[in-house]
Formats: sequence, C-alpha cells, structure tokens
Amino acid sequence: MARDREPRVSLLLYHLFKWSVVSPVLHVCFRGRIYGAENVPKTGAIVVVSNHASDFDPPIVSNCVGRPVAFMAKEELFAIPVLSQAISLYGAYPVKRGSGDRGAIRAAIASLENGWATGVFLQGTRTADGRISDPKLGAALIAAKTNAPLLPVSLWGTQAILPKGAKFPHCYPVTIRIGQVIPPPENSDRATLEALTAKCAAEINALHDLGR
Repeated sequence: MARDREPRVSLLLYHLFKWSVVSPVLHVCFRGRIYGAENVPKTGAIVVVSNHASDFDPPIVSNCVGRPVAFMAKEELFAIPVLSQAISLYGAYPVKRGSGDRGAIRAAIASLENGWATGVFLQGTRTADGRISDPKLGAALIAAKTNAPLLPVSLWGTQAILPKGAKFPHCYPVTIRIGQVIPPPENSDRATLEALTAKCAAEINALHDLGR
C-alpha cells in the first residue's frame, strides 16, 4: 500500500537542514523570492517537474515547495558509509549508471510509492539559460504509472550561481515560481505523454519568462 507522506525521520531532518542551511543561504545570499507556494499539495504523491541549470537546484526546489523532494543520485554514492544513510534520509534514490531511463523511472516510481514528492528535471540535464528546449517524456510516464499529478516549478537565476570556470558560488538573485498542479495523464500512449510533456515545458518556460 502506498504511503501519503515520507518517513517522519526524513521530514524532521528536512526541516532541520532547511531552516539551518538552505533557507538562510537562499534568502540572504541569493535574495530568494518564492511565488506560488500555496499551490503545493501538502500530502500525497506528486511529481515535481522543473527546469535545471545548477547543482544547487535540488535543495532549492525542496526548500521552496515546503516538503522534502526526492531526486535521483548515482548508485555509487550509496556505497559510501554515512553518506549513504544521509542521502537516503533526505530522499535520494539510487540509479545505476548505464541503466538509462528505465532504471530512473523504476526508482522514481518506488520513491513516490514510499510517500515522497519526487523531483524530475524535465530536460534531464542542465541548460545554460535555464529554459527547457528539449523536454523528455519521463515525468509524464511516471505520472501515468502512479496516477500522481505534476507540479511545475521554475528556477530563475540559478545558472549564474556557479558559472563555468568559477571556483566559488556567486550571490546572484534567484526567483522560484510554482505553478498550478497539472492532473496526471489518462493513459500512457505516446501522443498523450508528448502533449502533457509539452504542457509542462510551456508552463515552466512561461513562469521562467516572468524573470525576477
């Protein structure tokens, strides 16, 4: 039976890390602005889809939606003592190198079934300008298989936190905009998944275009 919340210990650690580290850095260093936080469902499975431009994006997304968001991590990290337990408690789920999309999708589905909000970067990789130009179908497929709605999130400015060649993060203004929940697809045929993926990408890009 699927859970509707992440484990309590993970929720406790999430709030501890959020209020002691992530939120102060986001608001003091990056002068973070957050819009649309009221759109986030407090319980139940949710696929959080966003653009991606920085390694700082996962903790920023998780901070701003007000509940832990599980993201995939390389399987090798789970072989490291202490680190393995720590990232597991924060919701990271392992994906085997070379397993491709199928491995990632199976891991994301398991994460949702364990009560986590689960994050998927819609393009799969970072983009230089933060916009989505080539969205992948993975998030829509995961939503179809779990009947979980999708939550579009736009991250503006994170591409400038640690630009190429920089040794230290820059205190660049960051804005996060959270859109309205998008219902899961009625089926998993390719045309339906493509239409839903395009809708998510268009929504995130539109939020991103609002700028600071």
